[in-house]
Amino acid sequence: MDFKLGEKVVYPNHGVGLIEQISYGYVNGRSERFYMLRIVSSGLKVMVPQTNIQNVGLRPVIRANEAGAVLSYLEKGRSASHHDWKHRFKENSDRMRTGSLMEVAAVLKGLVALSRSKPLSFREKKMLERAKHLLVTELATVRNTTEQTVESNIVRALAKAKLQMPPTSAVVD
Repeated sequence: MDFKLGEKVVYPNHGVGLIEQISYGYVNGRSERFYMLRIVSSGLKVMVPQTNIQNVGLRPVIRANEAGAVLSYLEKGRSASHHDWKHRFKENSDRMRTGSLMEVAAVLKGLVALSRSKPLSFREKKMLERAKHLLVTELATVRNTTEQTVESNIVRALAKAKLQMPPTSAVVD
């Protein structure tokens, strides 16, 4: 997969990044193309060799029509999670690493649903916040709107699904 200078991409578990530089170097005696990207929300800079794009899950930002599907899933989709917290945490961690926004939405929906019936562990609270952040930032980028607007849309979708997003202060103990 080739990316262009200035293109917005998603680096799994970190969010939307901007390709700021494309350079070439030598690795093991052969020429290699590298993408230097800056994660928009944190300023973190990451250099990814083109041959490693699939391994790390670097992908283009979703299309606008896919954004509607994500919100629709939050409103109408089914979520199931393991009862044992260790299995649930591993399952959710694996989902977050895929880089798929739909998988991130599944983690968010599952954790919000769980938080309605019992308190989340510290690690699950952090994961819920991470999933929310990744969803909000990518959907705001795709829809060319503010993060506050997208967060309101997510809250509305979860409310229609009879789920309430815990307030941020309650999640980040």
